[in-house]
Amino acid sequence: MNIYVGNLPYNVNEDELKELFSEFGEVATVNLIKDRFSGQSKGFGFIDMPSNSEADQAIKALNHSQLKGRDIKVNQAEQRSKKPRRRPRY
Repeated sequence: MNIYVGNLPYNVNEDELKELFSEFGEVATVNLIKDRFSGQSKGFGFIDMPSNSEADQAIKALNHSQLKGRDIKVNQAEQRSKKPRRRPRY
């Protein structure tokens, strides 16, 4: 299951997120979204956990919990819609 994690502190890293979610089961991937120019975290990311039951436990336990002084938002990620790419106008 793909999990959205929002309102993250800007100084959190992927290893810290993996450690946090590993308490509930296996973590396949951690993707912390960063600004492409500055490289600074945008304050949200995605965690992929193979087991849906473990992912549900993590969501229930971590949603609205504190991480480095911030109340984080944790829920099941919505599937991205396949929008057509915009072409630049000339």
